[in-house]
Amino acid sequence: MAKATKTIQHTLSYQASHAAWFAETHAFYNRVVAFYFDVIHAHEGLIDLSNKEALTALEKLTHATLDNPEPVFPLSEIADSIPAMFRRAAINAALGSARSFFAHLKKWKAKKAKAEAKGKKFADRPPVAPRSWNTCVSFYSGMYKDRTESRIMLKVWTGACWAWVKARTLGREAQDGFELGSPSLIRKGTTWWLHTPVEKTFTGPSKIATQITKTATAICAVDLNIGNNLAVCTLQTVEGTLLATRFIKGGNRIDGFRKRQLGRIARNRSRTGIIAEGEQDNKVRWKRIRHADEAIAHRISCRIVQFATAHGASVLVFEHLANLKPEKGKYSKRGNMKRAYWMKGRIFSYAKYKAWNEGIITSRVNPRNTSRECARCHAPIIRYAKANARAEGYTVGTPLMVCPGCGKRDNADRNASLVIGQRLITRYQEKPHTLSLEKEDRKLSGPSLSQDAKSEQKPSCSLTQRHEERCGHGTARREAATMDTASLSIATQLRLFNE
Repeated sequence: MAKATKTIQHTLSYQASHAAWFAETHAFYNRVVAFYFDVIHAHEGLIDLSNKEALTALEKLTHATLDNPEPVFPLSEIADSIPAMFRRAAINAALGSARSFFAHLKKWKAKKAKAEAKGKKFADRPPVAPRSWNTCVSFYSGMYKDRTESRIMLKVWTGACWAWVKARTLGREAQDGFELGSPSLIRKGTTWWLHTPVEKTFTGPSKIATQITKTATAICAVDLNIGNNLAVCTLQTVEGTLLATRFIKGGNRIDGFRKRQLGRIARNRSRTGIIAEGEQDNKVRWKRIRHADEAIAHRISCRIVQFATAHGASVLVFEHLANLKPEKGKYSKRGNMKRAYWMKGRIFSYAKYKAWNEGIITSRVNPRNTSRECARCHAPIIRYAKANARAEGYTVGTPLMVCPGCGKRDNADRNASLVIGQRLITRYQEKPHTLSLEKEDRKLSGPSLSQDAKSEQKPSCSLTQRHEERCGHGTARREAATMDTASLSIATQLRLFNE
């Protein structure tokens, strides 16, 4: 059985005086977490125990009972009568932070020892334990009660005592089949929110290696771009039959919005001069950019998963994009491209958990030359702008492609997404099926499987290695020019979806 987890967010509606109590609870919780982190730091062996064993050991070290009246590190030095569930939530938060810190420290020591053994200079700084704490308060069972669809009662610290506070919750409810977990108190600006994880159990999908053995398995391959077509999705079976294609647009709109905002930020900075250290400038404009990128990433990832689910896909595959670097230029152009690359990572992350909630497995393949290879014969392609123009060379960012080897004409981004899907199939198949050109034309379906994909290699970290150009992964950077559909080898029965 597999588990799917997501978070629902509710805005809290409360009395004005309760906001100070929430702040006191948050500050008090972080003092307790910091206390337990110091205890774990003094007893590193605790992190090797299971969560339950470590929780028991930490309570014996800090909590006074009849059998243990004088603990080694008395928690009473911070406050008396701390609720047990509040204390245990803080212990688990400290354990998580401690395990993360010591894991990074162990890796750093291993790298240092390896460098010193080779006689090399090692200049990396060691990880540092947290100096300040801003952990969100988790309310375990017993710290909240009477929860309904529109209200909840929370046990909070007022600064002098513990009190029950009633608050209204505004937001969507959990879907059927999901179980509510322990809510967390989150501060966003001057407003307090309640984030609740919800979880459901379902029969998990088979591994990709198992699914690839079935010729009817549907694979949804996604090519992420920075042009108007933010994502191009193609659905193909393991045997090579192309089922459907969808172009998800909206890149020009978000690109123009970001560029305008970044240009205004640059002009404002030039007028104000030096920005004070530790002070955020242009807060409103930066907030607009963040919210717009977040909304677009969620929308695109949601439509990708909806497309895959609607056509019965069980595998979702992307390129493994590494450190994409923007071109040099003006601040607004460089910053715009950098955030477009960041948004690609968000789209993948959001699509991954959304697909898992639908029972779809997500994978990634080597992105090397995915946009330079023909999906039919795997020869280098020619990429050009207009159907009536002379097709020669490879012009990065242009919307059309033609293969000099087999004569295939298609949309360049759609061709790249086909190659991405083929590379996943080639990775798991020793002898992948290959459709001849005559069979492909007769079926009016899709491409043969790639025999030459380098999917076994690690993904390249530089754009130069992947595409010999410093502009993403060879996909469109501006709105595609109008295509001469009559000249493209797209089957007439193929279902195309444009947004």
